[in-house]
Amino acid sequence: MSNGPRDKRMPIDEVVGELEDGMTIGIGGWGPRRKPMALVRAILRSDLKDLTIVSWGGADVGLLARAGKIRKLVFAFVSLDSIPLEPSFQRARQEGTIPELVELDEGMFQAGLRAAAQRLPFLPMRAGLGSDVLVNQPWIKTVTSPYEDGEQLVAVPALHLDVALVHLNRADRHGNATYLGPDPYFDDLFAMAADRTYVSVEQVVDTAGLTVDTAVQRLLLSRMMVTGVVETPNGAHFTTCTPDYERDERFQRAYAAAAGGSDEDWAAFSARFLEGDEAAYQSAVTAFGEEQA
Repeated sequence: MSNGPRDKRMPIDEVVGELEDGMTIGIGGWGPRRKPMALVRAILRSDLKDLTIVSWGGADVGLLARAGKIRKLVFAFVSLDSIPLEPSFQRARQEGTIPELVELDEGMFQAGLRAAAQRLPFLPMRAGLGSDVLVNQPWIKTVTSPYEDGEQLVAVPALHLDVALVHLNRADRHGNATYLGPDPYFDDLFAMAADRTYVSVEQVVDTAGLTVDTAVQRLLLSRMMVTGVVETPNGAHFTTCTPDYERDERFQRAYAAAAGGSDEDWAAFSARFLEGDEAAYQSAVTAFGEEQA
């Protein structure tokens, strides 16, 4: 028996097998940037339901909403950037198929994760004062500073997560993980706010390889934060995973057209891309790319 760090590598379906109905799941990334889409697609294929999803949302939220997996959504926005409003999310809002919605200012969303990461019940901040965030979420309280200023502040509640799902460029088998793109996207906050964190990566390398050609400051997650590691090449598709690949705009347009089209349009898209396993998805994406070339 080894006395060294534990090997945390696991297949996608094993990760999903450890999730349960009703869990609060935080999904890292930012809109259409470095989302753990392979893990999201695995949840789509599962029987999981009644989930609380916490996300700076993109297609992750749209797909889960379309599949009826979300009981409660905590979000700051849900966008595909070049397509401003995620079409499956738009449909869910219009049809009222997400039972509970908590829309926060982006700063409040970050503060909620930070409070959970620090094991605090809330963090005070000015963001949200005088806005409809407090009108639409009257359960969010304000507090008065105990010091001479007596300032009124928003008490942003902690966004505690049962599980965080994030996608990075590289990890070792123990759970140390690096990002190579321009932005960490608060994935470390998601991990620290969660009881368990599963990270999917483009490549699993040995520990020395994590910093062989990039600064040690890009080591975003330590093994102490991570429960499981999944190697999923192209696993953020169709979102960005810079520098490994950028957003697949052609595929995103096809997704948006199907999501915003008829039930038949969506059924055809789903049958082609979403009803098989991850290998089938990647094969279908490759075929799509060849057709569009």
